[in-house]
Amino acid sequence: MNGLYRPACAFVIGLCLAASGQDKPQADNNYLFLVGRIKSGDKTVDFRQMRLAYADSPDYSQRPDTTEKKKSMMEALRAKDFDGAVKNAEAVLGGDYVDMDAHFAEYIAFRELKDQEKADFHQFVLKGLLKSITDSGDGKSPQTAFQVIEVHEEYVLLHFMGIGLPKSQTLLHKDGHSYDEIKFDDPATKREVVLFFNVDIPIKHGV
Repeated sequence: MNGLYRPACAFVIGLCLAASGQDKPQADNNYLFLVGRIKSGDKTVDFRQMRLAYADSPDYSQRPDTTEKKKSMMEALRAKDFDGAVKNAEAVLGGDYVDMDAHFAEYIAFRELKDQEKADFHQFVLKGLLKSITDSGDGKSPQTAFQVIEVHEEYVLLHFMGIGLPKSQTLLHKDGHSYDEIKFDDPATKREVVLFFNVDIPIKHGV
């Protein structure tokens, strides 16, 4: 999987360097309405607001298990079965439109199918979702932790940074909040780096 993600590493590292702020935006619109705006081509949607709205919606707590669909999706990409990848990715997005793996799969699949318009769309959504995480903090301390709505988002971000499995992952509780402390060796400098992720939302929902 790492090889598929690698082209976006520089993009995400740049986002991390520019990260700032973590206050939750007001939920002016619900999740499905925001998804509808995105699908209609509205590029002004606040992706962080959409992720948080999803976490507050019934779609989040009642979403179907798409583990096998995601596995088939990535296997199809590797096998260059791009129609199969799109089919499985659509099944994933049907229950979780903020799933970055599925948008990545559709971006690659449509690019290879020479449907540039759809490839550009899913690349735009993918970048927006990633940026909504890196804009929530710089990850350097619990106080400025990246905010995630599910633990898997942590691993997606690490993949796009060109990082494999972390050296360690520790759950911390501080000042009424919960954090994942992740340690890994920087691919460029080989020095140990520590990143913090606010996991209040997944802890609250037990995911």
